[in-house]
Amino acid sequence: MNAEPEADQLQDVVLHGHRVFYRSAGDGPVVVLVHGITSTSATWGKVVPALAEHFTVVAPDLLGHGESAKPRGDYSLGAYASGIRDLLIALGHERATFVGHSLGGGVAMQLAYQFPEHCERLVLVSSGGLGRDINVLLRAASLPGSELVLPLLVNEWVLGAGRAAGRLLGRVGLRVHTDVEEVLRGHASLSDGEARSAFLHTLRTIVDPGGQRVDARDRLYLAGAIPFLVVWGERDPIIPVDHARAARRLVPGCRLEVFPNAGHFPHLDDPLRFVRVLVDFMQTSAPARVDAGRWRELLRDGADGARSSAGLALVEEEGQVAGGSG
Repeated sequence: MNAEPEADQLQDVVLHGHRVFYRSAGDGPVVVLVHGITSTSATWGKVVPALAEHFTVVAPDLLGHGESAKPRGDYSLGAYASGIRDLLIALGHERATFVGHSLGGGVAMQLAYQFPEHCERLVLVSSGGLGRDINVLLRAASLPGSELVLPLLVNEWVLGAGRAAGRLLGRVGLRVHTDVEEVLRGHASLSDGEARSAFLHTLRTIVDPGGQRVDARDRLYLAGAIPFLVVWGERDPIIPVDHARAARRLVPGCRLEVFPNAGHFPHLDDPLRFVRVLVDFMQTSAPARVDAGRWRELLRDGADGARSSAGLALVEEEGQVAGGSG
């Protein structure tokens, strides 16, 4: 009999000819954790063991990131969303709660929009796609010609000496602890040419020199059809917390949790609170099952109609409160 893999153990599956790595642990309703740009599934390492006591947790390395393949191809939000949907089905799960951090939030929103039948709940963590503002470093990296500069910035000598760059990063708003550590970790991953190419392709689909290019606010009212949680750090220097508060106003049924001492990575700055908030959200909300008729209603009524009927949009699983797919 095969032993269950450890929570931090990478597994893999081949999808469409590309090897996709992921971590999986636990049993129960399915929760999919989607990381941000230049990050990996390891970013969830502090919360996966506790979440796995309640849920089946799946945390992939997105294509172009971590150990997953880095093909020349489509790195749009839609392609990422399709890839997550395909991984979910390949692992034998029909539906899940999707939790997305930063870029992963944009992917989770896109998935909920493209494939609402697979989405039981939506959780955005310091998410992209909710406004124009974004840190100057990412805007600069989207500039034409940055592909010529990045190899110089990520060579081993620069990275070794560049730990002192915390002072410089602090000047553009990054906190000297988690935010800087995670940015430098992601920066180091770009020493690989394929990862660097995937990063630039991904970044330029969502960011330009003026800020974020993708804005989901015009269709965010559709999130009223599912339980919706937004988690943010009050001190986020990458994407301002004002985006979270604006999302809360657009979706009255949305639950907002702001961590006062956290930056862009609230799941790392305060993992215990993050787990408590997510477990409580799962256990106090019924999983959505949105059918085609309800989706048609929402599209026809638009944002105003969705807001007026907030709280009436769920088609709940009978007899379940925190039920899910398996």
